[in-house]
Amino acid sequence: MAIRVLVVDDATFIRDMMKKILRDKLPGVEVFDAADGNRALATMKSQKIDLILSDWEMPGMSGEEFLRQIRSTEHFSKIPFIMVSSRGDRDHVVTAVKAGVSDYITKPFTPDELIKKTVKQLQKSGKQPRNLSPKVGKTQGMERASVDALTGGAPVPAALAGKTHAHSVSVLTGGQSEDIGKAPTAEAAPKAKPKSKGRAQLRFPNLVAGCVIREISLQGMSGLMPRSENLPTVFDQAVVDIETDDGKNVARVNGYVHSVVAGEDKFETKIVKISIRFVDNDPDKFEFLSKYISKI
Repeated sequence: MAIRVLVVDDATFIRDMMKKILRDKLPGVEVFDAADGNRALATMKSQKIDLILSDWEMPGMSGEEFLRQIRSTEHFSKIPFIMVSSRGDRDHVVTAVKAGVSDYITKPFTPDELIKKTVKQLQKSGKQPRNLSPKVGKTQGMERASVDALTGGAPVPAALAGKTHAHSVSVLTGGQSEDIGKAPTAEAAPKAKPKSKGRAQLRFPNLVAGCVIREISLQGMSGLMPRSENLPTVFDQAVVDIETDDGKNVARVNGYVHSVVAGEDKFETKIVKISIRFVDNDPDKFEFLSKYISKI
């Protein structure tokens, strides 16, 4: 019988992306999906599931509630459960581990991360995907820290702990040592630049960068970020951590890159204009965005 994986996420874009990666990288694996915990439970009543990949922050039944339901049901209690979340802070992961999570993946993630975590948990439960590439499952230096690293094991390397490289606006301003959240100087920004509408940290599979928000709505945002060697491309996953006035990163809105263009009409520009389309269907995030937008 084919291995069956259940993908649970309220964002259609995320579900479709995960299903494509699993089907492309693990031939023969059957992938089912659900938009929330309640629908996932309904699927599990009619389909034997070997592994669950579930979002943590979902409307209706959250990922934590879904997991606790799974672990309290004898028939489902041993199924590997991988948490997929835009939050990777230690307290959050500890809570998930206590609830019975098998492993976690932080959004945005690379295809390799998703496959390695999936294969690891399948193998631990005695399942072996067919036609598995020898390279799949081997640890690479850029792989995110394991649950142990966030729950008392080895320390998380600074480069993998959500630290922003290219943090200063020196890239935007030509060498001035300002914080990334501040608006670029008039010399560096386009002549007819609109007023800044806040700051955000943008997280992509292979890059974390600060951003000056220029436009934002319930559907998406656009802004300026420093140019770097690992620029995101169109359709890459993105998590937008919008900063509040007290400097905290909140919201953690999931989305994808809609466009990336040069910030100035010259080859050597150090500014990138980027637009992100949001994919979350979480009412709490819509409420935050609505309040944020009303204040700017």
